[in-house]
Amino acid sequence: MVHMSPNLLSSALALILLLFIAELCWCIESSGVVLGSRLLAKENKAWFSDNKTFAFGFTPTAESHDKYQLSIWFAQLPGDRTLAWSPSINSPVTRDAILEFDNTGNLMLMDRGTTVWASNTSETGVETAVMSENGNFILYADNLSIVWQSFSHPSDTLLPGQPLTVSLELTSSKSPAPGGYYTLKMLQHPTSLNLALTYNVPESYHMSPELYSNYSYWSGPDISNVTGDVVAVLDKAGSFGMVYGSSSDGAVYVYKNDGDYGGLFSAVNQSNDWSRPSVLRRLILEGNGNLRLYRWDNDVNGSRQWVAEWAAVSNPCGIAGICGNGICNLDRSKTNASCTCLPGTSKVGNDISCSVNSSLTGKCGPHHENLTSQFKISTVQQTAYYFSGSSVIANYSDIESVSKCGNACLSNCDCVASVYGLSEENPYCWVLRNLEFGGFEDPGSTLFVKVEANGSFGGDKQTGNSSDESQSTRDKVLILPIVLSMTVLIALLGCLLYINIHRKRSLKRALEGSLILSGAPISFSYRDLQHRTNNFSELLGTGGFGSVYKGSLGDGTLIAVKKLGKVLPHGEREFITEVNTIGSMHHMNLVRLRGYCSEGTRRLLVYEFMKNGSLDKWIFHSYSNRDRLLIWPTRFRIAIATAQGIAYFHEQCRNRIIHCDIKPENILLDENFCPKVSDFGLAKLMGREHSHVVTMVRGTRGYLAPEWVSNRPITVKADVYSYGMLLLEIVGGRRNLDMTCDAEDFFYPGWAYKEMSEGTPEKVVDRRLEGAIEKEELMRALMVAFWCIQDEVSTRPTMGEVVKMLEGSVDINMPPMPQTVLELIEEGLDHVYRSMKRELNQFSSFTITTQPSSNATCSYSTMSPR
Repeated sequence: MVHMSPNLLSSALALILLLFIAELCWCIESSGVVLGSRLLAKENKAWFSDNKTFAFGFTPTAESHDKYQLSIWFAQLPGDRTLAWSPSINSPVTRDAILEFDNTGNLMLMDRGTTVWASNTSETGVETAVMSENGNFILYADNLSIVWQSFSHPSDTLLPGQPLTVSLELTSSKSPAPGGYYTLKMLQHPTSLNLALTYNVPESYHMSPELYSNYSYWSGPDISNVTGDVVAVLDKAGSFGMVYGSSSDGAVYVYKNDGDYGGLFSAVNQSNDWSRPSVLRRLILEGNGNLRLYRWDNDVNGSRQWVAEWAAVSNPCGIAGICGNGICNLDRSKTNASCTCLPGTSKVGNDISCSVNSSLTGKCGPHHENLTSQFKISTVQQTAYYFSGSSVIANYSDIESVSKCGNACLSNCDCVASVYGLSEENPYCWVLRNLEFGGFEDPGSTLFVKVEANGSFGGDKQTGNSSDESQSTRDKVLILPIVLSMTVLIALLGCLLYINIHRKRSLKRALEGSLILSGAPISFSYRDLQHRTNNFSELLGTGGFGSVYKGSLGDGTLIAVKKLGKVLPHGEREFITEVNTIGSMHHMNLVRLRGYCSEGTRRLLVYEFMKNGSLDKWIFHSYSNRDRLLIWPTRFRIAIATAQGIAYFHEQCRNRIIHCDIKPENILLDENFCPKVSDFGLAKLMGREHSHVVTMVRGTRGYLAPEWVSNRPITVKADVYSYGMLLLEIVGGRRNLDMTCDAEDFFYPGWAYKEMSEGTPEKVVDRRLEGAIEKEELMRALMVAFWCIQDEVSTRPTMGEVVKMLEGSVDINMPPMPQTVLELIEEGLDHVYRSMKRELNQFSSFTITTQPSSNATCSYSTMSPR
C-alpha cells in the first residue's frame, strides 16, 4: 500500500477539484448562452442542448401560424414539435416577439414593446444560461450556482427528475369556449396531503374573486402525518409518485413501471443529471383534464411516435368540466365522450363544451322574493352533477319522492338546480346555487334545472278554442291508460325494492346476531365509534393498513380504533365473516379484537388498548424515548412471548395465518410489558393485492424474507425470517442497519455473527445494559435468530421449535452463516459501507429537508443492503 504525506494528499485533492471545476466550466461554456443574446420569433432560431435533444425558442402554435409560443421542445423527434415547457402556455405572442437575455442577467419576452414575461433575475449575478440535456433551462451565476431554472416553474409537463413541490402546480391550456382549465397540485388536509387533479372554472363564472372555485376529480394516495416537504417526481424508468423525508422515510407510487428497479429515490437527483435520457418520457396534463404519461417509441408498427404508458382517469366522464357545465355521455365502448347541454344553455360554435346561460343565475326579485311564476323545473333523467361545497344551499335527507326534490329547488329563489338520488338506500336531495363543473350519466340520480317558464323548454301556448278542446280530450284518452300502466309498474317496482331492502336488513341482523351469540366481536355503528373516539381526534399512529385512534367504551375501558384503508377486496358479509374468524382467536400474546364496524365502504376494527405502546419505542434509543430502557430479563421474556403468539396463529389455528409484517412496530406492550402481536389477521383480511410497500410486496424493508424478492412461494417461514431480524434488534437495541455506526458494525447481523462465533457475544448487546445480561440466554437468542434468517426456507425452524429453543428445552446447534450475510462479508463490509454512505449523502443533498416520520403510510423505516 502506498502512503501519501498530508501535504501531497491535499495538493492532489486540490488538483482534482480544479480539474472538475474546469471541466464543468467547459461543459457550460460549450453549450452556454452568453449575456446579450436574443431570439426573434420570425427568424426560427433556437438555443440547443449539447446533443440537440432539447431546444429553447419560438414555435408556431397549433391554432395559428401567425401566433408563437416561447417554449422548450424535443428537438430531434420527427413530426410536429412536442413541447416540454412554456412560460406563457395560455398567452401566445406575435411574430414580432423577441426573447432577450440582457446584460443584467434577466431573461425577457417582449411583444411589440410590451414585456409579456420575465425571469426577474436582474442584478443577481447571472453570467450564462444553459439548455441542458434533461430539458431544464438554467441560469447560472459566476460561482456556478443556479439562480433560475425552468424546472422550478412548470407549465403543463413534468420531465424525468423534475420535482413538483407543494408550492408548484401543472396547468393545462385553457379551453377556448368555457375558458376553464385544469391543474395538478398537492392538496393539504388537516392530517395528510395528496396529489389531486382539479378543474378550475372560468373567472367569468363569478363577478367576485372570493367566489372563484375549483373541483378535485382525481387524487393520488394520501401521505399522512409527514412533516416537511413532499415532492412528486417522475423517474427515468417511467415511475411516478411522491417522495417525502430523507432516505429513511419513504415514497408512495402513483404509477410504478414494471421495469423500474431504481425506485423513486433514484429520481431525486436527476435534475442535476445533464446526460441525455436513454428513453424519452413526459408526463403531461392534457387540455381535456387527463394526466397522461408518454414514452417515445422508435418502432410502433414501423413508425416512430409517442406511446401512452399510463393515464390517471380511464373514464372521460370522470373528469369535471370536460363539457363545461354540460352533461358528459359515454358511448357503448365506454371510452369516448359526447356532450349535451343543460336546459337553458347551448353550444358555442364547433366546441363540444356548453356556454353559461344567464338564466341559470339570479332567481330572486329585488327584495329577495321568490319569482316562482316566472320559472319552472326541467327534469334531466339518470343524471348526476359535480358540485363543490360552496355551491350547496341545503341537503334534504327526508324527501322521499323524486318530484319533491324539484319542488324544493323551485321554492328557493337562490336555487338553480337540485340533484336527487340514493346513498346506501337513503334518499338525498342536494339544492345548488351554481352549476359549474358538469354532469354525468348516473342511473340512480335525477337532475332538476330551473328554467324560464316562457323559454324554449316551456309548453306551447294555446291559440284555438273548440279544436284545442277536442285535441285535449283525445290527449286525455291516450294519456290515462299510460298513466295507469306506469302507476302499476312503479308500484310493482316499489314492492320489489322494499322486499329486497327488507331481506338484506334481515340477513344483516341475523348475521350480526349469530356473531354476537357465538362470542364474536361486537358490531359498532360508525357514529358510535365517532362518539367513543371524540370524532377520531387522538391519533395513536399510522401504519400500512390504516390509522389508529384512542377511544373508550361506556364502562371506561380504553380501546384503539383502526380505520382501515379504502381498498378492500371484500363485501360486507365476507368482511364480517373474516372478522369473526380473527376475533375467535384468543391468546395472551395476541392483541384482542373487541369489535368492528362495517357501514358502506367504511371498515373499522376495535382493539384493546395497549398502555406502553409499541416495542420499537423501548428498544431503539432516540431523543424522544431516551429514558426508556428494557432490562435483559424483560427483553428475553418479550422475545419468548412474541414467538408464542406467532406460533399460535401459525400452528394452532384451523386456518394458518401468515402475518407478513413482523417488526417492532407491530409488537405492542401492555402495562405489565407483556407483548402482544398486533395486525396478525389483517394480511388475510385485507387481501393479497393490498400493499402499501414501495417494493410492491407485503411487509417492511429490512424484515423481508428472500423469497419475497425471488418470487418463491410465500409460507409461514417468511414470518420466521422476520422474527429472526426482530430478535436481533431486541438483543442489540438498534436497527439491523445503522449508518450512524462505524464500518465494522453498521451491519448488525454480520457483526453479531462474527462476535458470536468468536465467543464474545456480549460485545453486541445493547450498550445501555452495561453488561447486565445472562450469557447463556444471549447465546441462545443469537443462535435462534441466525437459524431463523437462513436464506433456505427448509433450514429455518418453525415458530413452535423457536419457542422450545429459546426456553432451553431442546439443544441448539451452531447455525451456519446466512448466505446473504456471507455474500456481504465476501464483498467487503468496508466497500458496502462506503457505497451506502455515498447513496445516503446523495439523498440528504436533495432539496427536501424534513424529519423522519415513523407514522408515514409508506415507509422505508429500515434499510436493507439487498
